Amino acid sequence: MMRLSMPSKMPGLPVLVLVLLLVPIILNDEFYLDIATQMALIAATVVGLNLLVGYAGQVSLGHAAFFAMGAYGSAILTGTYGWTPVPALLCAALLVATLAWLVGRPILRLKGHYLSMATLGLGIIIAIVINNEGWLTGGPDGIPVQPLSLMGFELSIFDEYHLFGLVISGTHAWYALAGVLLVLAVWIAQNLIDSPIGRALRAVHGSEVAARTVGVDTSHYKLLIFVISAVYASVMGSFFAHYTGFITPQLATFEHSIELITMVVLGGMGSTYGVIIGAVLLLLLPQLLTDFHEYEMMMFGLILMLTMIFMPKGLLPTLSALVKRHWPAGVRSSGPEG
Repeated sequence: MMRLSMPSKMPGLPVLVLVLLLVPIILNDEFYLDIATQMALIAATVVGLNLLVGYAGQVSLGHAAFFAMGAYGSAILTGTYGWTPVPALLCAALLVATLAWLVGRPILRLKGHYLSMATLGLGIIIAIVINNEGWLTGGPDGIPVQPLSLMGFELSIFDEYHLFGLVISGTHAWYALAGVLLVLAVWIAQNLIDSPIGRALRAVHGSEVAARTVGVDTSHYKLLIFVISAVYASVMGSFFAHYTGFITPQLATFEHSIELITMVVLGGMGSTYGVIIGAVLLLLLPQLLTDFHEYEMMMFGLILMLTMIFMPKGLLPTLSALVKRHWPAGVRSSGPEG
């Protein structure tokens, strides 16, 4: 049974909250807040993916399919069938969880590159369906998404809201919501990691044979975390769709799945806060490299390659190891955990 921990028992969570609070103060600009909002939603997605890849050791190359299913599920149910956003979001998440459970039962019996290829095939199938079923999904042209409505009012980046005498722009409101979602995603993930489920996942990652020997039902836990990570992706995909207001099949592509995996590897597999850093950097780099014009993608690839060569365990685990090696024990004991 999972016992819920308070944020005070998770040293990294207050640091994350503080950073999220400082961002709109330091970057008080609609353009940068738009990027920060997308970063928070994608980061919450990779926090769930990290549970599957970093802790259970199961590589998924089709995770963008679940993100896209959440986005298209909310878009279709609200736009075509007139559902309100919250029930549509929950229904899409339930559909994704069911699909992940049905598909996960056979494919999670596979290991190594066979599992990777199976999840890749799933992602390709979902992408083809979204592209070809234009009567439902809009096909390659995409589909508009209704604004998110919460507690009786619509949350749109084009509107302003009054709260306790303050005028809050729609962009600020959406950033606040995305920040809350990211903190909630981290809190749930950390509780899972610290529970018997997390210990079972680490045992599976270490050695499935050894885990089964000591009585761990490896198939059950792999399937469970596969479904949980898929639901993470679906929920964040739904919010992403309502935020952007328009979605295309690009959300379900193989390239998007690779981006999500790269964020986990770049930040540090098995490090919840590391994968958040990985997501931020991977989404921020294209913005920083725009001055290089035609060399932008080459510089982007070079930075990723050098990072993997000199920091093979990921950014945060490598930096944490350096801190432990060079800082006094008394100083680092008060720092956040990755």
